[in-house]
Amino acid sequence: MLRTALAALTALALTAVPVAADQLSLGQISQYLNTIQSAKSPFTQINGDGTISTGTVYIKRPGKMRFEYNPPEQAMVLAWSGAVYIFDKKVGGQPETYPLSQTPLSIILDRNVNLGRAGMVTGHSYDGTATTVTAQDPARPEYGSIQMKFTANPMELRQWIVRDGNGQTTTVVLGGLTATKLSNATFDVNRVGN
Repeated sequence: MLRTALAALTALALTAVPVAADQLSLGQISQYLNTIQSAKSPFTQINGDGTISTGTVYIKRPGKMRFEYNPPEQAMVLAWSGAVYIFDKKVGGQPETYPLSQTPLSIILDRNVNLGRAGMVTGHSYDGTATTVTAQDPARPEYGSIQMKFTANPMELRQWIVRDGNGQTTTVVLGGLTATKLSNATFDVNRVGN
């Protein structure tokens, strides 16, 4: 009886040992990104010139994102109503504005993320710890690409690297996305740009 109980406990312990995760499929990643509705995360940003910024990013899909930078930075970046607005309080004046569709961030902010679209994914790899996917808008590859890194168990977006149309890269490392209710006012350029 004791031998049977020990064998059962040993078998149970062996099944409880975590197994190394495999590469996540594009379908799994698309499905995960589509479940992100309203979330925030602390972030560390490594800019193209090597400088480092920190802050909090807020995401509300589809189409909304807000980067609030910690001091001494005096910048804020908003994606709202189909455009990206870059505010710099040091300079003042009107924000720089770009169509969201001309930035690689539009891929993860899309209403329906589908990484299986022809020509969208240009890289898909696994390093034993995380799955990395590089994607671009197949209709406009000249606008750059986004390389996203995901861990499994639970699946989580951990980092992205945006390479713009000029070849400049910006790396954003997330401190852990957490679901939270965000109002549209959080992203409204008319309410936060003043």
